[in-house]
Amino acid sequence: MAEAHQAVAFQFTVTPEGVDFRLSREALKQIYLSGISSWKKRFIRLKNSILTGVYPGTPSGWLAVFIATLGSLYLRKDVSLGLIFCIRERLPTGGCWSLRNRTLLSTILFSSGVWISGVLLCRKTLKLLLSYHGWMFEPHGRTSSTTKIWAATVKVLSGRQPMLYSLQASLPKLPVPKVEDTIQRYLESVHHLLDAERYSQMETLARDFQKQEAPRLQKYLILKSWWASNYVSDWWEEYIYLRGRGPIMVNSNYYVMDFLYATPTPLQAARAGNAVHSLLLYRRKLDREELAPVMALGVVPMCSYQMERIFNTTRIPGKEADSLLHLLDSRHLAVYHKGRFYKVWLYQAGKLLGPRDLELQFQRILDDPSLPQPGEKELAALTAGDRPPWAEARAKYFGQGKNRVALDCIERAAFFLTLDEEACGYDPEEEEQSLDSFAKSLLHGRCYDRWFDKSFTLVVYRNGKLGANAEHSWADAPIIGHLWEFMLATDQFQLGYCGSGHCQGEPNTALPPPQRLQWDIPVECRLVIDASYSVAKALADDVDFHCFRFVDFGKGRIKKCRTSPDAFIQIALQLAHFRDKACFCLTYEASMTRMFREGRTETVRSCTRESTAFVRSMADPYTSPSECLQLFREAAKKHQLLYRLAMTGAGIDRHLFCLYVVSRYLGVDSPFLAQVLSEPWRLSTSQTPQQQIKMFDLETNPDHVSSGGGFGPVANDGYGVSYIIAGEHLITFHVSSKRSSPETDSKRFGRNICQAMLDIAALFDTPSRKMAN
Repeated sequence: MAEAHQAVAFQFTVTPEGVDFRLSREALKQIYLSGISSWKKRFIRLKNSILTGVYPGTPSGWLAVFIATLGSLYLRKDVSLGLIFCIRERLPTGGCWSLRNRTLLSTILFSSGVWISGVLLCRKTLKLLLSYHGWMFEPHGRTSSTTKIWAATVKVLSGRQPMLYSLQASLPKLPVPKVEDTIQRYLESVHHLLDAERYSQMETLARDFQKQEAPRLQKYLILKSWWASNYVSDWWEEYIYLRGRGPIMVNSNYYVMDFLYATPTPLQAARAGNAVHSLLLYRRKLDREELAPVMALGVVPMCSYQMERIFNTTRIPGKEADSLLHLLDSRHLAVYHKGRFYKVWLYQAGKLLGPRDLELQFQRILDDPSLPQPGEKELAALTAGDRPPWAEARAKYFGQGKNRVALDCIERAAFFLTLDEEACGYDPEEEEQSLDSFAKSLLHGRCYDRWFDKSFTLVVYRNGKLGANAEHSWADAPIIGHLWEFMLATDQFQLGYCGSGHCQGEPNTALPPPQRLQWDIPVECRLVIDASYSVAKALADDVDFHCFRFVDFGKGRIKKCRTSPDAFIQIALQLAHFRDKACFCLTYEASMTRMFREGRTETVRSCTRESTAFVRSMADPYTSPSECLQLFREAAKKHQLLYRLAMTGAGIDRHLFCLYVVSRYLGVDSPFLAQVLSEPWRLSTSQTPQQQIKMFDLETNPDHVSSGGGFGPVANDGYGVSYIIAGEHLITFHVSSKRSSPETDSKRFGRNICQAMLDIAALFDTPSRKMAN
């Protein structure tokens, strides 16, 4: 209990002679330094909020305006056209208010007004410029003069070094599409998937909705778009994520993987030390807004609001809806190892612990021989099962006493760390099995060794490999991807390791050891834990996962075909799915809408009439390779158009979703919306972004390519496919499905994907012949 005594700043004893005070100078010093650190953070946040609030204006810009205005007065040239003297006349006279002082103050007020007007004008102009999306629809490599002038103007108005949130106020709002446009695009997206009778019924429902309910619902939606920052995001977060009552493990959470080939150190504690320190360096940059905003083509800023909740965030279970707890700061980490929970302080003397000190703390946990307390080992299964039992158990058994203190420690931690007992990672000798096991471990683990409610759980394995499991409601995968790229690059290329595999530097052995969390879990609560574990275990065992490398070619060869790599892969997925199931289905591809304020995602319905025509041509022995190639180009062109429409706010599904939410609020029954929102996505796909922050060159460091990440199947009889285009010569696929479905087989679908990729590439190599179906 040495750490408990060190945490006490003073002690006192009542004796017959009086009260004896004993002050702990070291504890008081720690309190003082922590207070200084806290106030520094507050000052930095205040300074950044001011600088962000007036961006693209700067204090030096204000000073230049003031000096120029003051100089003009001394030269007897009134650039204010009499406004300065007008202001001066309205200032009080007498006392210290001499003529000179009043003139100086009126000059300051006038200069500030001019400067603020300039800032507002620049912001408004930039917002109008960022509302222009014509550049996205221009042919690749043929940029118009209009777009070049537009890009140059945006760069000038964006400033030279914007902070992370500097351009947030200049981002345009997500526009509400016209109902008739959305209906038309929807009907076009399902025409080739329905027979004539079913399509006729759907078209009737759609046209009736367009004429009857839609105008009223649209008015409310437009009103919301005027009032709110984004007419979709808050409802999307609440109704798609937080109101879900089923398990979030597998169904909602997703994962990211370590380097595919490289393992910087085989020492588990050392890798955890460097990784945690790298993540905290990222958090510090985030707090100070030192990260540059992500820019499309280096010109168009992406919305950064999702990054605010990366750290210090937990999903809190509720009976009818969950909520998100986000703290401005957290100074500790929650750690799980062999069924035991620990609290690790991240600061000492007001300073962030270094990697070697963190390694020491984690090694102390690994060396701890103590056993789990009753009910402690599988406690986290509550976060993996259904939400209502977890909400009830939390209120009943964790509302007071040591359980409340321990749970607060986890929920208020910066993030969650699991020091896993297993060894995972890519093994060339067991390629398929090793990556499959790695993926399943990160997706669900043992169902009780990840805290699925935390914004993310960092998992470090016995052999030094690592990954993370992320909760989905607070942000989308590109946000975790940005963090992950920074962490991996900082770990390997900036912090590094010494020759023995340990973190750099010398540890401070005087650090108080990690604190075991104490629990008092009654038998009734353990029964709830067991029930949640049974639900989660059944769900995890049903996941059929296949993660594999496609090494025949990568982005380089696809670009030589003058085709978008994403369109190439999406069409290959359509071909693979048709060969796998002999049918087409609604296909979900996630695209982002972060060019708009608080934008998240939109759906690209990538199973198009053009892609199905191409797939059928590949199955038709009488269609020539040149005809197949032409149909492929048409399908790729259509896919790129749909992707651009989705990114620019002209998608289908988010608009229909919001119209449905409005209809529920108003008590309006719409058979059309009910039908649309009940349609299953039997093929759900997503591309993992790569090199969002270029901290190292993949060409010179090919062993440090990322494995990407993945997610569980969306439909019980469907597939979930994630892919990362990692460099010029590698694409990694993550395929999920359910073992309980007789229609799916992840390995079989993986083989079909590989063959489809090769067959499409062969059309460009040898257009005179067609590959075997």
